[in-house]
Amino acid sequence: MNSYRAEDRTVKNHSPDERSLRVPGARIHHEVRGSGPLLLLIPGGPQDAGVLAELARRLADRYTTVAYDPRGNSRSLQDGTTGGRADEDQRLDVHADDAAHLIRSLGGGPADVFGTSGGAQIALALAARNPELVRAVVAHEPPCVMLLDDPSEALAHDRVIHETYLKEGVEAGIALFLGLNDLDGTEPDGTEPGEGDGAPPQMSEEDAATFERVSGNFDYFLAHGMLPLSLYRPDVDALRRNGTRVAVGLGEGSGGRDIHAMGSALAGELGVEPVTFPGDHLGYETEPEAFTETLHRALTSA
Repeated sequence: MNSYRAEDRTVKNHSPDERSLRVPGARIHHEVRGSGPLLLLIPGGPQDAGVLAELARRLADRYTTVAYDPRGNSRSLQDGTTGGRADEDQRLDVHADDAAHLIRSLGGGPADVFGTSGGAQIALALAARNPELVRAVVAHEPPCVMLLDDPSEALAHDRVIHETYLKEGVEAGIALFLGLNDLDGTEPDGTEPGEGDGAPPQMSEEDAATFERVSGNFDYFLAHGMLPLSLYRPDVDALRRNGTRVAVGLGEGSGGRDIHAMGSALAGELGVEPVTFPGDHLGYETEPEAFTETLHRALTSA
């Protein structure tokens, strides 16, 4: 096992090698950095490789990091469509196959895989379908609604969000999605985080570009991604049968939230202890240094 201490590390620029891979029905934009064992990074929901760029940079001296835009998001355009997005619901088997094609194109693995939120669902589907390509999975806060003892309330929330989107449009739908999932910048008690700490730092040019791309994915996500990603039930039997090493990551700031209960349910089904990650659902953005080291420890102990 490699031994690293966060205080000893200096983050290098590690500009990405931007590539596009032809897969059945689409081209998948991906960004390759660094050297070492292959580590595939899968963003969640409407997000793209840009939200994981800092994580990819911080890990690029230990891994060959590969972050990508899932099919239909940002720069991963689908064939024969208007605007690069198909007018049909996303399929987890297709997402998983896209990830498998990426690993094969980069040497065939087996790869370590990190997925966050809906990306964790994709990582779990990949490992169940193609265990020979996966060494270990870290599933960070997967929205495993169907593993809850009683998923009815969470399902009702998702349906209300979808109906709001259909009736009132993207802005109203995404605002409700963020609010109901505690992603609107408030703490569980309704207070604003960091109150009194001053204004947040201005976005970098790179972050602003990522924000603009991701915002452009909201319509597609609400129409065709949110429900399929949440309703996917990980094939726990296949993961156990294949001996896939899975670590379930839960944010220390997510306690008491639905997403924490969903991840805990997955950990229980797999018979593993959850790994506590810094921050909440977006800890990789708010606590990048500590999050990076926790992910590295989770991978090296898997």
